[in-house]
Amino acid sequence: MTSGNNGASTPEDDDPFGYLYADGQANGAQPPSGGYGYPNAVNRVRAVGQRQYGQQPTAAAPQIPQQQGAYGQPNAHYAAPETQPGGATTVQQQPSYGGGRGRGPNTKGLLIGAIAVVAAVVIGISVAMLGGDDDKDKKDDAAQPTQSQSQQSSAPSPSNSNSAAAEDDLPTIDAKALALAGGAATASDIKGAKADGGVYVTGFNQVGSSVSWSVSDIPKSGKYTVFVGFSVPGKDGNATLTVNGTPSTAPVNLKNYAHGPEGDYEKGWTKTYNYIQLNKGSNTIKLSCEQGNQCDALIDQMWLVKGWVDS
Repeated sequence: MTSGNNGASTPEDDDPFGYLYADGQANGAQPPSGGYGYPNAVNRVRAVGQRQYGQQPTAAAPQIPQQQGAYGQPNAHYAAPETQPGGATTVQQQPSYGGGRGRGPNTKGLLIGAIAVVAAVVIGISVAMLGGDDDKDKKDDAAQPTQSQSQQSSAPSPSNSNSAAAEDDLPTIDAKALALAGGAATASDIKGAKADGGVYVTGFNQVGSSVSWSVSDIPKSGKYTVFVGFSVPGKDGNATLTVNGTPSTAPVNLKNYAHGPEGDYEKGWTKTYNYIQLNKGSNTIKLSCEQGNQCDALIDQMWLVKGWVDS
């Protein structure tokens, strides 16, 4: 089948690129200059859907007018929907502010809110300060021992110091002024005793031995602490305390608080104490070696301190 011009009644015969082929050129095809590439070709520009293939055109398609108008200018061929009968009506709403009178933001509400915030801060600070005072009171209460706690500490642990303590001119007694009984006696050959002349009580290490102190001029009844100066030969001991004829439930601790070597009395001097109750006026304080006590100790002094103390 050879190419040829059988008419321009069908679109397949209107080859716009016929001039590119040898047979097209032989038939006189030329580059397009307003029509298709073949001679006698006409420009058949039609609106979409108007051409009917295999039939002769009956009438030229009406030209569609081109809408003109500059950008931003209304077009004569355009009408807004609201201008048409039954079209939608557009209502432009104006912004309204608090109060409905166009006064701007509601400053009264902002002022009330600011006042509420300040009030909340002041209340919070007040609560914190009150809570701090309560905590301080609790700490102060915790730092002060109650009477019941002091009463339970009937056998405290003494320090290693042997200095005599005195308060309100309460009396102190040396070994040579104590009343001795049983096998107790005085001596001064071992150094370190704090009593006058270095005198101390020896022979206390046997059941029935005792030293007694008759105290007068106690200013008032109440709590007192009795201290005992002593020495042990590098080992712990204990004795019985009796006040006004009533034995104490707490023993007198004659421990090796000085950490002296065994058998060395000279390096074992220290002190101990017990809490007692005394009457106004005269009282008797007795230190004895009873059955079950370990009384291998030397005694050089006894003294009183007002109240229940540990030094």
